[in-house]
Amino acid sequence: MTQTGRRVVLHIGAPKSGTTYVQSRMQLNHEQLLAHGVLVPQNVAEEGPSTLMFRAALDLTGIRLWRGRKYADGRWDRLVGTTRRHHGLTWISDEAFVRADDAAAVRAVRELGGDGEVDVHVVYTARDLGRAIVSAYLENLKHGGLEHFATYLDRGRADELKVMRAFEIDTVLGRWLAAVGDPAKVHLVTVPPEGGDRSQLWTRFLDVAGVDPAWAPAPAAKVNDAVGLPEAQFLRALNESLEGAAQRGGRYHALVRDIVVGQGLAPRPRTRVRLDPRHEDWVRARTEVWQAWVRGSGIDVVGDLADLDVVATDPAEWVDPDRLVPGAVEAADAALAAVRAEMRRRDAKP
Repeated sequence: MTQTGRRVVLHIGAPKSGTTYVQSRMQLNHEQLLAHGVLVPQNVAEEGPSTLMFRAALDLTGIRLWRGRKYADGRWDRLVGTTRRHHGLTWISDEAFVRADDAAAVRAVRELGGDGEVDVHVVYTARDLGRAIVSAYLENLKHGGLEHFATYLDRGRADELKVMRAFEIDTVLGRWLAAVGDPAKVHLVTVPPEGGDRSQLWTRFLDVAGVDPAWAPAPAAKVNDAVGLPEAQFLRALNESLEGAAQRGGRYHALVRDIVVGQGLAPRPRTRVRLDPRHEDWVRARTEVWQAWVRGSGIDVVGDLADLDVVATDPAEWVDPDRLVPGAVEAADAALAAVRAEMRRRDAKP
């Protein structure tokens, strides 16, 4: 069994909704998928084969994310050309596409679709906003963030966080629905609640794409797990001590992201950071607005809208990430050990 007919499945995000997990499985299985007529577009070797979709998303949206024009310019046209030459299903995924404005969304659908020659479907994965905004905060810490958790949540509530725009289901999917023109071709895939089977997200995604699980047997090699509570506290303190040099474009950004976090903190057992119960009211209210929009829009829902419901936390059990907890010193020891190991590895290189 192979894919027939020309289709594009464009996965546009949202951030912190299992996108790294989905993309890892796509990339690891791209050769097996291609044997069944499913193309996961690959970049030229010297630029990194798996980077084409990310670079193309930056090119389409005009957002550079601290990268020069050379990194992205021309990659959208390259992606479109690769897609137009394929006569089966093309599977595209990168959360940077969520940054597209109205004009970029229209352009994407028109050019990927070859003015109607190719059937274009848009997929948006979403998790409950309570988990999503906490994950966004922890991701920000990985990239040199300095804010206290309370400040971050206050700014989210006041619509002062850029990442909130990517979580607004009605705005994002309303834009892409207008571009596609058919609600049956716009798909909302919900992320299973915390503690659920991670592979269920993959199964839901495959259902939308019409891909047999047997075509992609290799499991994901990469997931973007959040750091835990004491690790987050140590990381924010480290970022403050580095005075901004761990932020994107800073001298120590890669060191903190790849070594301190990737090798030292992320692998540690996690005590999870939870949404402050005092913010559950506005998170719940926004979620209900988005759920009502989805019901009225006619778009395809894969999963359950109840997966987006905020999960309440008992105020008596909630731990404030801005107040020191046991384990922060141990987190610092783990991070330091990872840095020392990397230094030894680099010193041993000829």
